[in-house]
Amino acid sequence: MSTENEGTAVPPAPSAPPAPVDAPTASDQPPVPHRAPAPEAPAAPPAQAPAAPRGPATQQDTGAQGPATPQGYPAPQHAAPRGGEAPQGSAAPDASWPPPPPPGTPAPTPTYGGGDGSGDGAGGGAGGWGASYQPPASKPRRGRGGIVAGVLIAALVAGGVGGGLGYTLAKNNDESGSTTVAASDTGGSVKRDAGTVAGVAARALPSTVTIQAEGSNGEGGTGTGFVFDREGHILTNNHVVAEAVDGGKLSATFPDGKKYDAVVVGHAQGYDVAVIKLEDAPSDLKPLPLGDSDKVAVGDSTIAIGAPFGLSNTVTTGIISAKNRPVASSDGSADSKASYMSALQTDASINPGNSGGPLLDAQGNVIGINSAIQSTSNGGFGTGQAGSIGLGFAIPVNQAKFVAQQLIKNGKPVYAKIGASVSLEETTNGAKITEQGVGGSEPVEPGGPAADAGLKPGDVITKLDDRVIDSGPTLIGEIWTHKPGDEVTVTYKRGGEQHTTEVTLGSKVGDD
Repeated sequence: MSTENEGTAVPPAPSAPPAPVDAPTASDQPPVPHRAPAPEAPAAPPAQAPAAPRGPATQQDTGAQGPATPQGYPAPQHAAPRGGEAPQGSAAPDASWPPPPPPGTPAPTPTYGGGDGSGDGAGGGAGGWGASYQPPASKPRRGRGGIVAGVLIAALVAGGVGGGLGYTLAKNNDESGSTTVAASDTGGSVKRDAGTVAGVAARALPSTVTIQAEGSNGEGGTGTGFVFDREGHILTNNHVVAEAVDGGKLSATFPDGKKYDAVVVGHAQGYDVAVIKLEDAPSDLKPLPLGDSDKVAVGDSTIAIGAPFGLSNTVTTGIISAKNRPVASSDGSADSKASYMSALQTDASINPGNSGGPLLDAQGNVIGINSAIQSTSNGGFGTGQAGSIGLGFAIPVNQAKFVAQQLIKNGKPVYAKIGASVSLEETTNGAKITEQGVGGSEPVEPGGPAADAGLKPGDVITKLDDRVIDSGPTLIGEIWTHKPGDEVTVTYKRGGEQHTTEVTLGSKVGDD
């Protein structure tokens, strides 16, 4: 499955609904009866009929429209940090990093969420893997939308018809006594247990930040991150900060409004992980506790925090819908390289701007980084804006933690590799080692892990340990959940016969 970065434009309000039937005119009302003058009484000027009592006037708030959010950054099954189809063609990229960009006509793929992602990141289009990078919101515009006007008309008509009734009911209630019951406690003073969503959110929100990234060309967007350690390192997605890597500007804002400039410490395009560091970081930072993503089970509760469409400090909930979901995400551009993950899938609402934010378990431990979404090709309301349809994808925190530690230590990512080029063509048969390597190189690296294990061009890898491999992207994502030096069992087919071999994974430093 593949995805691309999410857009961030806010759809316009729909047109006003038809106005309700007009209230009856004065001529439609029954005449007001009056008494005849008393016999033998002197003539007197006719008295005016008393005005009917009116209920309290209700002021309808037309409200200002919210800020229109510019299009932004969204991501594989191939999940991009938005969704879409997996790359087509018979390209033979190396299963080690970097693989070539997904070939073929773009299809609905998961996109960076974010941003996402988001969304976080540049671009925007059909939905895809990942929470995309979210561009900065434009200034709010005041005015009434069609739907607001329609609601106003309806309210005025309802007020004319029901005013007298409301007055009568209130009057009768005053005479018979109130039947309402006062709450024993207000919401603000209720004690919320640590395990409730409200309790988890209260502890986690102060350690999340909204990230603003701007490139040297002035373009950028909004994403999310969270405190990784007390030294001021923030963990987020690569596609959230990519615009600011070369000469751009970066800032992080906490829920209390405190804003800090930041710099990129390191970024891993293949993993879609980045670490930034706050300048003049405060001394009271509280890192979010990291859970164990290997122990997560389908059906476990999840809590996502992010800035969907620029709405900072938003909390959504859901469950783990699936594990080990092969996702290849990209920003959808022609020269984009894919990011690969064996993702945690969740139905918690993730949208552009959520990218880089934490996915928490019910105890408030980070189990993943929200990175991509699968969305429909059209966002509705006549726009191409992608949004959540309940298919969000997160990088497992065990993998993200290892990558972050390498970035802090060396400034560059370290990738596990098998040392063979595999086809990125979407199939269900396995990952085929190609007959020719990338750029005319050998398909099986001489002296590399695959060669040492006896693998040859034409072999089709069907399992890595106990994980079923149905395609090249799936194999890459599974390899990258391991560390260099790990020993894995590879099951493959050659000439119609099944074989197994042990492979000790090699390493590749950097995205180049």
